[in-house]
Amino acid sequence: MSAARLLAGAALLIAAPANADTLREAMAKAYSTNPTLTAARADLRATDENVPIARAAGRPEGAVNGSYTENFLNSPGVQNSFTSPERQVVGQINLTVPLLTFGAVRGAVRAAERRVEQGRYNLAGTEADLFTSVVGAYMDVIRDEAVVGLNRQNVSVLDAALVSNTERFKAGDLNPTDVAQSRARLSFANAQLQTALARLISSRENYIRLVGNPPGVLEPPPPLPPLPASVDEAVAIAIRDNPNLLAAQKGRDATAHDIQVANASRMPRVNGVLGGNYYDYLNSLRDNPFSRTFQASSTASVGVELRVPLYQGGRPAAQVRQAQARRSQAIEQVFEAERTVIAQTRSAFAVYQSSQEVIASSEIGVSSNRESLEGVRAENNAGTRTILDVLNAEQELLNSEVTRVTAIRDAYVAGFALLAAMGRAEARFLGLDGGSLYDPVANYNRVRNRISDHGADPEPQASATSTSGTPAQDAAVTALPNLPTTPR
Repeated sequence: MSAARLLAGAALLIAAPANADTLREAMAKAYSTNPTLTAARADLRATDENVPIARAAGRPEGAVNGSYTENFLNSPGVQNSFTSPERQVVGQINLTVPLLTFGAVRGAVRAAERRVEQGRYNLAGTEADLFTSVVGAYMDVIRDEAVVGLNRQNVSVLDAALVSNTERFKAGDLNPTDVAQSRARLSFANAQLQTALARLISSRENYIRLVGNPPGVLEPPPPLPPLPASVDEAVAIAIRDNPNLLAAQKGRDATAHDIQVANASRMPRVNGVLGGNYYDYLNSLRDNPFSRTFQASSTASVGVELRVPLYQGGRPAAQVRQAQARRSQAIEQVFEAERTVIAQTRSAFAVYQSSQEVIASSEIGVSSNRESLEGVRAENNAGTRTILDVLNAEQELLNSEVTRVTAIRDAYVAGFALLAAMGRAEARFLGLDGGSLYDPVANYNRVRNRISDHGADPEPQASATSTSGTPAQDAAVTALPNLPTTPR
């Protein structure tokens, strides 16, 4: 499968009608207001600032110092002089210009740039993880609404059957065992329904946690885009494009520059220095006629400063070894990320494929169990089947229907997880149109070359939304969801 075909399919993933809550709407809302994602964006903006911070070490640094001193107590006999004036004002200005750092600044800047790239891939991975969770939550609600509906139907059927069987017992057509079996099966069905209700409430609350608002009537999910025909093809795409693996690789690359910076700490430094001095005794040297001509003075200087480290207590060597160990760690983390990506891709592919088979088998099972139930009921009316046979047939039909609903959910979520593992579950691939997409490069371009010591961004405001005002969810289901027969 070509990458162009895969991307075109991904853009169709969330195309759905707009007359109800859709997967597109859920994703767009989560993209705009989910705190995990908005916090990750803020973290990347903080990482962007490491580049101008690193560059600052190679730029001129200036400072102005000033002081005013007044001597109000002198020892007896000490005359007012240069060494002990009544008052004085002193001002100094110094400018230091780094001329040669032997790669310290260059290495720090390059390491910061690699970590910015790493942060962008981490943000992409956070997006993919969030969208995968949203898809799972969306499908969980649909599945659990269907399961609740099926269990309610089952309870209704068994309740009616218990009433009918009780009447037949009173008429002498059935024995007490048949009624007891009907009552026991109804009790079990009620227990199953309560479990399904609790699971539906939990799924709806999880949906709120991710999306930010309660689910309404959820539209069936749109078809998934074409997926790779083989697991090897899927793994090859994932190794090339998975954002978490790419982030680990950028982190590894950054550590090579960290070693360069650590090595530079034991090299000479050459700085250009400019200075100016001014002093003024404020006419306080009155007692010394000779000094009256030196009431104020100013000087300026320019030069080159050479600093050659001779011994630093072993710190540079320790920093180099530490940087090498960090690089070793980063190298191993790349392999860890690669293993994780391969396992996730293969697992998602296997779950998707097996769920497809379960869907096909369960659809046959639903059809067969429905036909079987009708036959068993007819045979029971004819006296050739027992009440227990009818109850078992009804349970088998319910089980096959729940299995089908669950398999549809599992296949869809696994298919999307496969897209995420292959690096195709980011907002830029999904065609979200709920507003402009977040550009992780825009802030970097805004701050990378700033040189002013003054200026700050506006006071931070929350982008995420609170869910404290959302009502506690219940398990109301107005109708069985219109589930697709297959997520293809």
